[in-house]
Amino acid sequence: MFTLMPDFRFKTFDEATVEFLAENGIKGVVLDIDNTLEPYEHPLPSEHVKAWLSSLKSAGISAAFVSNNNKERVELFNSELNLPAFYKAGKPFKKNVLRAMNIMGTTTENTLLMGDQVFTDVWAARNAKIRVALVPPINDKRDVLTKFKRLLEKPILRRYEKRKGKTLK
Repeated sequence: MFTLMPDFRFKTFDEATVEFLAENGIKGVVLDIDNTLEPYEHPLPSEHVKAWLSSLKSAGISAAFVSNNNKERVELFNSELNLPAFYKAGKPFKKNVLRAMNIMGTTTENTLLMGDQVFTDVWAARNAKIRVALVPPINDKRDVLTKFKRLLEKPILRRYEKRKGKTLK
């Protein structure tokens, strides 16, 4: 059954610890960049993001970026990390999620997508038939389209909280 409800929700990306990922059989993580790992305004990954990605690598967990942002943004963010990265990815379509999985050598059973938007990230994961973790946006844009999408996300996230018995603070 197709659902836009995430499988997991975290307050921040790093709550997806190496232990959590290993317990859930995750061998590869497809990551959104903007508002998931860093705000739009931060062109480079923070030391905190680098440390988390390094912990994944040390544990044998692969990572790749799949972003709807432009080439310049994604390449600059990835310049020190050198991870597989796809820009203008066309999420919610699955093409670039599957390409990232192919490069990481992961399968639908052992890949997790992490992002901040239901209608791009969760939907892309569902199209690719992989699990998905949602984080609240770090610094939400306040344009009309984003406000509208966030409004549409609210009932989905309330349903998640009711089913899982969890509320993000």
